[in-house]
Amino acid sequence: MRGLLALLVTLLAAPLAAKEDIVLGLSQNRVRITADFDGSEILIFGAVKRESPIIEPPLDVIVTLAGPSTPVTIHKKDRRLGIWVNAETVDIDAAPSFYAVASSGPTGEILRQTEDLRHSITVPRAIRSVGAASMTQNPAAYTEALIRIRENGGVYQSLEEAVELDQQTLFRTSISLPSNLTEGAYDTRVFLLREGHVVSRFDTVIDVRKVGLERWLFVLSREQPLAYGLLSLSLAIFAGWGASALFRAIRSA
Repeated sequence: MRGLLALLVTLLAAPLAAKEDIVLGLSQNRVRITADFDGSEILIFGAVKRESPIIEPPLDVIVTLAGPSTPVTIHKKDRRLGIWVNAETVDIDAAPSFYAVASSGPTGEILRQTEDLRHSITVPRAIRSVGAASMTQNPAAYTEALIRIRENGGVYQSLEEAVELDQQTLFRTSISLPSNLTEGAYDTRVFLLREGHVVSRFDTVIDVRKVGLERWLFVLSREQPLAYGLLSLSLAIFAGWGASALFRAIRSA
């Protein structure tokens, strides 16, 4: 009996001895949006920390970077009496303003659906559209349309085989950030997978903020919308008057 208990303890302790942790590094953990900001690139790199030799089967790595989530309203256009109108409107509960998924292999091959459901890793899983089912007979079509539109705009990215994994220990990838970033905390997650199962996970945050004149205008528009509107109107009038005066000066020269 004691021998059987000792064997069970040994078997239970084996997975603990083979635990693999993630040590992560970022080229930058803060992104500052200025008046001339035209995008940025984040280098994400790290290593797998082990207390025992590498085990089989081999690992895979998936990295996700997600911007703040907000509700989204999607309109379906239809031609009626020769005019294009909004035929149906569906509200998406929450969708990331930016979302990138980089992986060491094809996502459909290295990630099980159950793990995707549990951790919301792929782009479709990152979008919450529970309420859409009560608004349309085909809610999936609206989610697919949102993904397609944002992929074309570069704010949703599926980067398969973009993670370099060296000797089952070192990994690195880079993700390009567009110029039209939404301010906020960008959740960064790294997953280690073996045979489609998540065996380790690391979470951190990249802070994206407007600075300088961009920040001042953003705060003004949120906290004092009347003053922001008057300022915008004054600038438009001044710009129009300046352009007109310049045009008259050129004609009279």
